[in-house]
Amino acid sequence: MTREADGDTRLRAVVELAQAMAAAHTPCESARAAALGAQRALGGSFAAVSQWERELGKLRVLVNVGELAEGEQEFPVDESYPVHEFPEIVGFLHERWAGGGEWGHLPAVAGGGWVESAEEPCSSDRAGGGRYNHQRVAALRRRGRGCCVVAPIVLDGRAWGELYVARRPGEPAFARPDADFATVLAAVAAAGIAQTERLAEARRLAFTDALTGLANRRAVDRRLDEALELHRRDGAVVSLVVCDLNGLKAVNDSRGHAVGDRLLERFGSVLSLCGAILPGTLAARLGGDEFCLLAVGPSAEEVVKVAGELCARAAELDLGDGVAVGVASTGDPIGPVYSARRLFRLADAAQYRAKAARSGEPVVAGAHGGPDDPVVRLADSPEPRQGPERRRFRR
Repeated sequence: MTREADGDTRLRAVVELAQAMAAAHTPCESARAAALGAQRALGGSFAAVSQWERELGKLRVLVNVGELAEGEQEFPVDESYPVHEFPEIVGFLHERWAGGGEWGHLPAVAGGGWVESAEEPCSSDRAGGGRYNHQRVAALRRRGRGCCVVAPIVLDGRAWGELYVARRPGEPAFARPDADFATVLAAVAAAGIAQTERLAEARRLAFTDALTGLANRRAVDRRLDEALELHRRDGAVVSLVVCDLNGLKAVNDSRGHAVGDRLLERFGSVLSLCGAILPGTLAARLGGDEFCLLAVGPSAEEVVKVAGELCARAAELDLGDGVAVGVASTGDPIGPVYSARRLFRLADAAQYRAKAARSGEPVVAGAHGGPDDPVVRLADSPEPRQGPERRRFRR
């Protein structure tokens, strides 16, 4: 193949990688697209993308593609390696951070890739130089691979991880041009990974309460619609626990909003802890001093038990005055639940009764008389009038 043809082939590979990265919607998809694109572009039999976990000092493998060795998984649960075993990466990180993370003052080759062979040291071919890496060579031999090329993935001027591509024994060894090309591929991958990480963060923020880190009302509405569809189709039990934190206004007025925020955060932690007792339960802050748990699957009795635990733990907080809790579950005699609005109104009405009675236990819709239950009648009554037994429930 002529140099021009080879250049055209590699240009097409870069374009294909960029397109694949643009089509990825999650960080996991993005990492896989990067590994597959690099494997094809460099003619490898195997490729991987790893992320540097700074706080742990490890390179954690996100994805393996191609011919996997024994024990390797496409999406490993816990495959990681100490960073100090890879002096090339450590040196790269040190150079970047010593210079404040800037690229402009360093030679371009200093951020490049390098190659390694299972047969013999290849330091002369390694872009940027570097010592013979016994750990990488041992890993190549252990996994039946002949050579590899590695390039750092850099986001915002700082090392994020690495792109790794290997070939079988007996195939042509990677050389300096391959290391340079791997560096280009890693840069394209970095742009795609940064984009999907930003999108993932935006999605997370859109469904997360900023103060407590719990889900927000938007997340509850979406999950509840999905849960009720499952209830209609398969009869799954759907339960909603609505909580009104007592005493928040008094804390804000007497001790300031910073202390009030601390109360909200502490109760959010208690809510999360109790919700974790029921697998798959969503813990959320609806807004202000109102929170909820949304459980799909556990029985109504299990949910009420957890709601009681929540009341007990909230009463032990050193701030506020406990919590008023209402429960509505399709597993209780509350009549048909065709909409999220009705389940919310039932839980809301139960919570209102708990608050009015200053109850230290949860009030459960349908617990006393089925459709004739006072909570059910309150929730299902027409638009509420003013008075001690009425309030405007959620629409």
